[in-house]
Amino acid sequence: MRIKWSLVLGIMLLFSLSINAQNGLNKKAVKYCEQAKAAINASDFEKAQSLLHKAYLIDTTYSEMHILMGDIFSYKLQSALAAECYLKAIRFSPVPKPLLYFLAAGEEVKCGRYQEAYNHYQTYIGKMGINTPLTEEIDKNLKICRFGIEAIKNPVNFEPINLGGNINSTWDEYLAALTADEQEFIFTVARPRDKQTACAFCLLEEDFYSSKKINGEWQPRQPIEAINTHHNEGAQCISPDGKYLFYTICNSDFGYGSCDLYWSKRIGDRWSRPRNFGEPVNSKYWESQPAIGPDGKTIYFTSNRPGGRGKLDLWKTEMKEEGVFTVPVNLGATINTPMDETAPFIHADGKTLYFASDGHPGLGGKDLFYSILLKDGNWSEPTNLGYPINTYADEINILISASGTTAYFSSDIEGGYGGLDLYYFTLDERLRPTPVTYLKGTVKDATSKQPLEAHIEMIDLETNQVITATQSDPKTGEFLACILTGTNVMLNVSHPYYPFYSENFQLKKDYTELKPYLKDIELHKPDVGNTFILRNIFFDFDKSELKPESFVELNNLVLYLKENYSLKIEIGGHTDNQGSAEYNQNLSLARARSVYSYLISKGIDSSRLSYAGYGMSVPITDNSNEEGRASNRRTEFKVVE
Repeated sequence: MRIKWSLVLGIMLLFSLSINAQNGLNKKAVKYCEQAKAAINASDFEKAQSLLHKAYLIDTTYSEMHILMGDIFSYKLQSALAAECYLKAIRFSPVPKPLLYFLAAGEEVKCGRYQEAYNHYQTYIGKMGINTPLTEEIDKNLKICRFGIEAIKNPVNFEPINLGGNINSTWDEYLAALTADEQEFIFTVARPRDKQTACAFCLLEEDFYSSKKINGEWQPRQPIEAINTHHNEGAQCISPDGKYLFYTICNSDFGYGSCDLYWSKRIGDRWSRPRNFGEPVNSKYWESQPAIGPDGKTIYFTSNRPGGRGKLDLWKTEMKEEGVFTVPVNLGATINTPMDETAPFIHADGKTLYFASDGHPGLGGKDLFYSILLKDGNWSEPTNLGYPINTYADEINILISASGTTAYFSSDIEGGYGGLDLYYFTLDERLRPTPVTYLKGTVKDATSKQPLEAHIEMIDLETNQVITATQSDPKTGEFLACILTGTNVMLNVSHPYYPFYSENFQLKKDYTELKPYLKDIELHKPDVGNTFILRNIFFDFDKSELKPESFVELNNLVLYLKENYSLKIEIGGHTDNQGSAEYNQNLSLARARSVYSYLISKGIDSSRLSYAGYGMSVPITDNSNEEGRASNRRTEFKVVE
């Protein structure tokens, strides 16, 4: 975005020397400007400004004085003031040099004055032609101008609200993480370093703080003592179920490079000690800003490791088992550019990736974008989140709630508590991901009522892809699993010593705010006579052929039977009370036979299987309404030996 200061300064000092040849200049003003140039060369900008002020008091129309003042403001990143100085130099020059239009336009881009910048670049091109040493810089900034002009004409909805004094302080708060139920908020705080801070040259130390929502209000923040060390911890994400925290520690004595990725697991109300990802993820290079997908295994992160396409790229790895990670894969040229891509956030829908970039078309600096993971495994072309979410300044990161309606970000806009504060706003409908709600509850033994550590998956029955994976807490049995709207989803709860529990969810895409599902799940041991409902076995009306969506659940049953090789079961088919008893008896028997045949085709010995049709004779609920009849139309298996 900003061309090298040494190049600009060199150009301007040569340029301003040529202006000295003008006749009729006040010698004292010229002398002060010569002294100011020497001070700028020595990086003594305070002295240079004092000398230029003296020149200004002598002659307010001296163009060289305005040029030098513009150089100083440009160096200090005060672009609006720099642009004004260069424009004054144009106004007061008898014959303005074309380079002044280039410099004014560059500063106008940096402060969001896109139309003025566009006009001044056109003036420069009109005077110098299209082929100059500055053509590449001009072309890049003209693209920014065109994009910025259109974005301002078509703004997105954006009304940020400060999260308040229980979250924010006079220190910097940023890089927030949120559980899927929006009840826990974890964020990074940069506080002043103390005597124990490991980084001797750091002025600040980054630590984690958290807040929980009670009765709709965020409670006073608390440091996460179990994870905070005397090193810098930050750039974190929390798994949607709140069980895992993935984050960055920099300059650690036990790290692989300057910044490494770490993880901690929560059991009950305690976090484990930090554990380094290790190789092949961490390296001697910079790894930071992890983002965990709802499948519980895909982790996106930022790195400058070799093999990328730019300075900082987005990569992904998979956690094959707890603490074991695959070789990172670059997200490719659709996402990554020769510039920087940072701050990935993967939404709970598992396919909408938000990130910051200064390499894709935007309004200048780093803008926020999103891209969607397509069914073929490729990423869609990134979409800019638009103005005024994005501005001429750097936008750091964004976090989207599971429902897709609320976004969180950090900013130093006026009216905050000081430095960077955390804000939220209602996300424009055009920018929302697929909405996600969640299932929350406990897993227990049906007899003893003791909590169980079970594996919980939400599986898309059409694609057979795991959407969400989590574990229930071994101490409390609590779990939280995301449910993607607009899909036919199977819930599968499994434990080594219990038959799996399943359920089916079909949620419409259209929604306002989805109510979460609260459910306690009891697992029954495979005692003889116990019956287990297979809730994801599907048939067309009046048909006995299995629909393809049934195969996910049946394959789980195959796996369970292979792992429990001494078990013998009966497949039972059941119907509602619509139609004659004979019709329903025959239909239920045919459907049970289809399941029986499928299990045999997958390698289960027929001696372990039997099947029966019960028609409408064994209802489990009232047949007087469609909901009840749907429950009675079911397939079960019963343990017979």
